[in-house]
Amino acid sequence: MERLQKFPMPDVGEGLTEAEILEWKVGVGDELTVNQIMVEIETAKAAVELPSPHAGRVHALLVEPGITVDVGTPIIVIDTQPDAGPVAGDGPSGSAGISAAAASPEPVADTEAGAKIGEVAADGRTATLVGYIPAAGSGARRPRKLSSPAPAPIVNAMAASFTGSSLPTAHPAAEPAGDNGQGVAPTPAPPQEFSGVPLATPPVRKLAKDLGIDLTAVQPSRADGVITRADLEALAGVQNRGTTQGTPGAGASGMAGYEPASRERRVPIKGVRKMTAEAMVRSAFTAPHVTEFLTVDVTAMLELRDRLRRRPEFDGIKLTPLTFAARAVCLAVRRTPEVNASWDEGAGEIVHKQYVHLGIAAATPRGLVVPNVRDADAMDLRGLAAEITSLTDVARAGRTTPAQMTGGTFTITNVGVFGVDTGTPIINPGESAILALGSIKDAPWVVDGQLAVRKVCQLALSFDHRVVDGQQGSVFLADVGALLADPGLALTY
Repeated sequence: MERLQKFPMPDVGEGLTEAEILEWKVGVGDELTVNQIMVEIETAKAAVELPSPHAGRVHALLVEPGITVDVGTPIIVIDTQPDAGPVAGDGPSGSAGISAAAASPEPVADTEAGAKIGEVAADGRTATLVGYIPAAGSGARRPRKLSSPAPAPIVNAMAASFTGSSLPTAHPAAEPAGDNGQGVAPTPAPPQEFSGVPLATPPVRKLAKDLGIDLTAVQPSRADGVITRADLEALAGVQNRGTTQGTPGAGASGMAGYEPASRERRVPIKGVRKMTAEAMVRSAFTAPHVTEFLTVDVTAMLELRDRLRRRPEFDGIKLTPLTFAARAVCLAVRRTPEVNASWDEGAGEIVHKQYVHLGIAAATPRGLVVPNVRDADAMDLRGLAAEITSLTDVARAGRTTPAQMTGGTFTITNVGVFGVDTGTPIINPGESAILALGSIKDAPWVVDGQLAVRKVCQLALSFDHRVVDGQQGSVFLADVGALLADPGLALTY
């Protein structure tokens, strides 16, 4: 086995093609053991911790946190023989850390070895935390190949419109005209042009992201084309002056150089949000949705919950209205199995499931995720309560695995926890129905001919009309409502 082992980004889901590095749990030089967690990544479905397949020492981290890379791209290099001495071609400390070239999502061929951080390597470059850059004022940088003339510097044009002057440019200032001792006036050096990916260290890139500045629009002040913190702060100051200085008495729309985008925040569409958006669009424009509503008196259900909480077998079990709704769905599916089926367009078949993998929609800081209770129809009320509590806690902690979110057959979304009465939920792709559980509120209700105040809840059922007819959807919704209104009916199912 080779001494340096590259670990590529794995496919942790079903056919996922990319993932984002969230956080490195190790650093360059750290000792690793087999199965030790080394990095946390986020796919389009979940956040996942990756263990190390090798024991050894971290030789190099190839991708910075926040970067999305394709599956198969090397992300870390592990030295499996750390006691064998320095790696051939390395300096005393081995790799300098995250390679600047590895910041792009393209696969990286090899890590670049050299001197310790802060030292000058043999080729004259200074080692930094993230790679190598020429020392300030160095003229040894290899010139870039330009495929086309570089565009006019946007930043300087913007600065001129605000302050009447431009920001410093990347080329050195021309010497004053005069005799150079040879009777010939010196010719000013042509401006140096840069193209391609902007050059900047990760801290500078993060500052640009926080300030909302596009690095491609920044004209670097250094001769080697590396963008510095001062460049960003100068541009940010120009933009701020431009949005606050206006003509006397004029409103915001009358400000000189007023730019609404300076007060906007852009968030990349990726991860769970990207997957959710694609799934909802695909479902909304593929399956013909029908939504029906039912208002239910759930006073008896809440009274039963209070009695069960006092029983020893339910001690420590979190009983919520969602648990009772989940149990009611599993029982009602027996009479209307169509809501638990799916439409297979490719095979031209309706697939009837002989099991209920019940999806529970959970709102998390990363977005909406839907983990599944496997074989929920085989569980009793206590088992459902424990499993739902476990799944939602894991989801809110961002630890739901892709396997826990695949294969669902029916979904429940509890909008009532937000104080919402009802809604029109969109069916999860691959399923045929979804139930929205609204908030439980006091409301006037007729009981045995008398007006009374009761605990009332609204249910909303959306179903795929290709699979479920109106009569079948109505029967199912009525059965769920009847079981919540009178839990004793469960004995007849």
